[in-house]
Amino acid sequence: MKKIGFLSFGHWSDSAHSQTRTASDALLQAIDLAVAAEELGADGAYFRVHHFARQLASPFPLLSAIGAKTRRIEIGTGVIDMRYENPMYMAEDAGAADLISGGRLQLGISRGSPEQVIDGWRYFGYQPGEGDTEADMARKHAEVLLTVLQGEGFAQPNPRPMFPNPPGLLRVEPHSPGLRERIWWGASSNATAVWAARQGMHLMSSTLKNDEGGAPFHVQQAEQIRTFRKAWAEAGWEREPRVSVSRSIFALTSDLDRAYFGDDRGSADHVGYIDADTRAIFGRTYTAEPDVLAEQLAEDEAIAEADTLLLTVPNQLGVDYNTHVIDNVLTHVAPALGWR
Repeated sequence: MKKIGFLSFGHWSDSAHSQTRTASDALLQAIDLAVAAEELGADGAYFRVHHFARQLASPFPLLSAIGAKTRRIEIGTGVIDMRYENPMYMAEDAGAADLISGGRLQLGISRGSPEQVIDGWRYFGYQPGEGDTEADMARKHAEVLLTVLQGEGFAQPNPRPMFPNPPGLLRVEPHSPGLRERIWWGASSNATAVWAARQGMHLMSSTLKNDEGGAPFHVQQAEQIRTFRKAWAEAGWEREPRVSVSRSIFALTSDLDRAYFGDDRGSADHVGYIDADTRAIFGRTYTAEPDVLAEQLAEDEAIAEADTLLLTVPNQLGVDYNTHVIDNVLTHVAPALGWR
C-alpha cells in the first residue's frame, strides 16, 4: 500500500493553450483539484513554492482554503524555500493552516533551488551570516522553525501586557500539537538526507537529485532513501519516518492522453546542471498504456522504497484533465502494483 497524491507547481500563463491564465485561476483551480482528488480517493494535495515567478508562491492561504473545503486528504508543500522565510511568522501561518485542516498539514521545506532572480532572498530582507552560505542560512531558518513548532515558551512576557498572559515564557500562537512531527525536508543529496534524518524530518525526494556515482536516477534515489532510513534509526527517533518520491506518470487511456503525452514514450533519465557546480540527474517521464506502465513502475527501486508517491500534474491543462490523470493512476495502475 502506498499513499498517492499529486504535486502541482501552479503555473499560470496567458498563452492560448493554457487553461490557467491568471494567478486567480491557479489558486482557485488548485482548490478545485484538491477537492476532486479527495473525492477520487487520493491521499495528498501538494504544491511547489517559487518566488518571482508566475507560479504558486504564498502557500498558507491556499493550504488553509483547501483545509476548509476538504476533510481527509493530506495537504502540503513540496517544497518551501527556507532562504526566504521568517521562521517565527512561518510557525504562526503553518500552525493556523494545520488547525484549520484538523492536523492534516505535511509541510515540505528545503534550502531551495535556483530561482528566477539573483539572490532573491535578499529582497525579502535575508542574507547569510558571516562565513555562511545561503544553504547554511536555509538550514538555520529550518532549525529555528523546528524548535518553535515544539511549542515550548521562549519569549519573556511583558509585565504590563495588553491582555493577561499565561504563566511562564510565551510561545508563538497558534500552536498546533503534532505539526513538528509532520515536517519534511527536500533533499537533493545523500548528505542532506542524513542531515534531515538527524533533525527528525521526513524525506521528500523529487524528480532530480545530485548525480552521485552515475547510476540510473531511481537507483541513486533508492540509495538516498536507504541512507536516510539508516541515519534515522541511528538518531534514535521512536516514530516511523516517511519518504515521498515525485514522478511524472501518464497512463494513455484516451485519444487526448495520446495527443498530449504519446510522444513521451521511451523517455529516459538525463543529466544537467542546476548551477555552475552541481551536476544533477533528472528522472524520466513514465508514459504508456496502463499494463506497460505497471511493468515499468515495478522496476523503479525508489518508488518501491518510498511510502508516498506524488504525481506531478500539468496544471495548465485544467482541473478536469488533471483529475483524469490522477484517476487513471488510481484506477488503472495502482491496483496492478498492489498500491490499492
